[in-house]
Amino acid sequence: MTEQYRQPWMSRRALLQGALAAGAVGAASAVGIAAAPAATAAGPLTVTRMKVLAGTQTSVQYGVGATDLGIPARTPDGRLLFVFGDTWADHVGGANWRSPVALYSSTTNLAAGVTFNGCAGAGTATTGVAPQLWYYPHDAYFKTVIPSDVITIGSRMYLHAIVNGPEFGMVRWTELWASDDSGATWFHTGLKFPADMAGGRFQCITWGLGNDGYVYIYGTGFQRDKGIVLYRVASSQMTQLSAYQPWGFANGSWGWGNPATEVLPGKFGEMCLRPLGGKWILTWFNAADYRIDAMVLNTPTDNLYTAAKTTLLWGGSWGSEDATHVAQLYGGYIIPGSTLGDLHLSVSQWNTGNSSVYHSEQFRVQGLA
Repeated sequence: MTEQYRQPWMSRRALLQGALAAGAVGAASAVGIAAAPAATAAGPLTVTRMKVLAGTQTSVQYGVGATDLGIPARTPDGRLLFVFGDTWADHVGGANWRSPVALYSSTTNLAAGVTFNGCAGAGTATTGVAPQLWYYPHDAYFKTVIPSDVITIGSRMYLHAIVNGPEFGMVRWTELWASDDSGATWFHTGLKFPADMAGGRFQCITWGLGNDGYVYIYGTGFQRDKGIVLYRVASSQMTQLSAYQPWGFANGSWGWGNPATEVLPGKFGEMCLRPLGGKWILTWFNAADYRIDAMVLNTPTDNLYTAAKTTLLWGGSWGSEDATHVAQLYGGYIIPGSTLGDLHLSVSQWNTGNSSVYHSEQFRVQGLA
């Protein structure tokens, strides 16, 4: 591997290690650990570490040997689509580097474990290998493009993506892609979001469609060192930058159209906002405290300072894991078909010391409601 392709993983490793300092170099992930109780502000939870979805520690499917994230969404045709980040055929920094890639699942019983039965992207019918969803070269300008979140609105899917360059964590801009064939192929909508939008807090986003026709969006920086802001956009105006309205505090009150104001400080990483069971749920990687947390809200404009926070998974050390303590964890995306009382998450791990672990796992959290 040339220095050109080694360097981004040195910089990515440094970014993740800043938030995952407690995860020491060690053995492979302890997959298949039995359910364990976890005492939280919401009461006792039961957490089950179910299976590796894709990446290391599981069989290679569709050319995905090492990968992370696995952001799931329900497709217009009723399947599940999981969108993954930096992916290789074998190991981190190895052959066939792609990002993003996507796999399909027809799983209906999440408790039995998610399985995949297809891959998205042009040309998959002949190769059987999940391709990069759109073409760009991994070079000194487009180092890599990372998926941020996916949403389905009617017959169209939207994917928000983070363009990195010249190094990982240096965001050039973010952009909006769309698919009209349930994620099989993607096209650029023409919309780019400036990297400094909302003070750099619209780089890594998550969203959910409300019953009022608006898509509500929490955003933060991609560097895991910022709090979050809130935007909304009419679902019919997703491709119009001017239609994105910030939620902000001005003249003594909060309101739409005011300058974007942090709705909660902290060090936020990957997030997942979804309407669920008549409520809204936000899960996120809490980089400051090395864990995955959740809030159940009435609306996205709830006061997040006073909203109850529940820890779902704690960071752990390699060789000392259990169902609720996971070494070098991140992500935490809600799998469609979940309920508040029976929540299924896609959670990533990367052993940044030796890259022996780089995958996405399915976790089950019961009792949050």
